[in-house]
Amino acid sequence: MKSRIQAVFGVIAMGLLLLSTSAAAEQKLLDRVVAVVNDGVILQSGLDARIQTVESRLNAQGTPLPPADILKKRVLDQLILDRIQLQMAEQAGLRVSDNELNDTMQNIAKRNGYTLDQFQQALASEGLTYKEAREQIRQEMLISRIEQRKVDPRVRITDREVQTYLTSQAGKQHTGEQYLIGHILISVNDFNNADQVAKAKQKAEDLLAQLKKGADFKQMAVANSDGSNALNGGVLGWRTQEQLPSLIAGVVPNMKVGDVSGLLQSPSGFHIIKLLDTRGGKQHIVEQYKVRHILIKPSEILTDAEAHQKIEDIYQRIKKGASFADLARQYSDDPVSGSDGGELGWVSPGEMVPEFEKVMDATPVGQLSKPFHSQFGWHILEVEATRKKDIGQQLQENEAHQILFRRKYEVELQNWLHEIRSEAFVEFKAPYDKLEKSS
Repeated sequence: MKSRIQAVFGVIAMGLLLLSTSAAAEQKLLDRVVAVVNDGVILQSGLDARIQTVESRLNAQGTPLPPADILKKRVLDQLILDRIQLQMAEQAGLRVSDNELNDTMQNIAKRNGYTLDQFQQALASEGLTYKEAREQIRQEMLISRIEQRKVDPRVRITDREVQTYLTSQAGKQHTGEQYLIGHILISVNDFNNADQVAKAKQKAEDLLAQLKKGADFKQMAVANSDGSNALNGGVLGWRTQEQLPSLIAGVVPNMKVGDVSGLLQSPSGFHIIKLLDTRGGKQHIVEQYKVRHILIKPSEILTDAEAHQKIEDIYQRIKKGASFADLARQYSDDPVSGSDGGELGWVSPGEMVPEFEKVMDATPVGQLSKPFHSQFGWHILEVEATRKKDIGQQLQENEAHQILFRRKYEVELQNWLHEIRSEAFVEFKAPYDKLEKSS
């Protein structure tokens, strides 16, 4: 009996071995190495999956596919660059947390008008599972971060370049003052028909009177305007002075935000204009705050609760007369302001995180805020003074700097990608070695 059991076990074992060998052979065929990249590899399955994704995306866009060999070569080249950058990100210790990844996935879905379930369905139409998409997004985030870390320092923008751009035609168009216009049209089909003209004019005058009394412009436009933008609340969008229609080009620049024009007549009827907002230009008055703060950051040795208690203790000491500046130098975890007694200087709207700005705006001059929390840790702040400041020129220069930076960044990025590709060890495996040589 024992020998029979051993014989049967031997047959089963041999069968399992053959199945294992067959499965391994099949897996090896599916996941064979197509390229070695430094100390990593690109597998056939990974290449096939990326090609399928690209093909699905191009088909959905109605874009004709290139020949199969060309598409395969381009996708493989991109995978190699991705792998090199991911290796560099790992060496640099870059990470993407699950919370960051979850937030990013939700934002992507929201920007495209999807719920998460709808987003997963859209991904499935491109041949991707949600798990695969998460991994791709994680890798893209890591690649973006290593690119910024390596390429940003290579971009240099001089003050002279900024000023030259601002005086150029393109610079004036991009950084000059822009107007957000609201428009209501009461159309007249035949100006030779006095009765029709009178009725249209009376309707326009009634609307204007209501607007002057504070009626909601967008609501009035949706209900009454004959203009093409009526269903958008009559909003024409942002326009530079050069882009303003001739009918209002001489009117809008003399208006203040919130002003409503008088009736304007054109061959199409009677118009009412409201200046909804402005941006850019040489004048931009904001309220600035001269503020100082103390920051206590949670760490591996200090829990969030302990950090909260520590800032409470500091708050009570200042309330009892201790020097804010001395305590900032001694305890603040903001090394730059801490060494200067907590001084942040003059702060404009939008420069600080929302939690900080909310407390700063609500704190009277000369008063100490209660401890509050932000993404950086626990703070207390003191508003030392406020002032009105024209930062229009600064905003123009900042915008010009960003435009020039983006232009140079793209050039430097391509140079850097070429460098890291040429410096990497890449070995193509058959038959992809022939594909590489044919390019």
